[in-house]
Amino acid sequence: MKLAVIGGTGLIGSQVVRKLTDAGHEAVPAARSTGVDLITGEGLDRALEGAAVVIDVSNSPTFDAASLDFFRTSMTNLLAAGERAGVRHQVVLSIVGVDQVPQLDYYRAKTLQEDLLGQGPTPYSIVRATQFFEFVDAVLSWTSDGDTVRLPSTPLQPIAAAEVVDTIVDVSTGTPLGGIRNIAGPDVFALDELGRITLAARRDARTVILDENAGLFGAVTGDVLTAGPEAHLAPTHYRDWLQKAR
Repeated sequence: MKLAVIGGTGLIGSQVVRKLTDAGHEAVPAARSTGVDLITGEGLDRALEGAAVVIDVSNSPTFDAASLDFFRTSMTNLLAAGERAGVRHQVVLSIVGVDQVPQLDYYRAKTLQEDLLGQGPTPYSIVRATQFFEFVDAVLSWTSDGDTVRLPSTPLQPIAAAEVVDTIVDVSTGTPLGGIRNIAGPDVFALDELGRITLAARRDARTVILDENAGLFGAVTGDVLTAGPEAHLAPTHYRDWLQKAR
């Protein structure tokens, strides 16, 4: 089966391409580096030609209000190109709890992307994942200042990127869900605790200071970014992953 992977050269996309190829599928990565522009639509028809499935793991270049225009335009272009190509299944990677945080521009943009997909002409699936283990260092860098890192106590339930990839491949090669599959790691952490665990494992001498207003996740209230009872839980624990990543 031929599958077009939009954003197929990034952290998730490149692994999706590799795993699909290893399973005997024809996985075609589509990105700026391969001549595909989601905003202008350049190269989309060529990338989707003959594809039965489109997997969209692309991302906005910013997390601010501009992300709304990015996902509105990219999703509209993908749906139109998919319809022209006779695509039978459109798959999008999104975020657990994304529709519960309207105060964040980026989360509103991803919710818009989901809505456009659901209203589109093609059978679809949405894979919602919690925050990736691989992004924790970046989260710490957002509010790092010298010897300290300021973090809120927002509950998170992070997951290994490789296990997100497994779910995307499983969903993409199956029957369209016509809805959402939520996936998460097995453990819930307060973000400030997650920061301390990470710094200790990295032998990083910085100190984590609790600041409920710090960074992107300071705007999140409650446990909306953690998995509900219907979620599929991946097996890898963050502490174990950290030890292997050292």
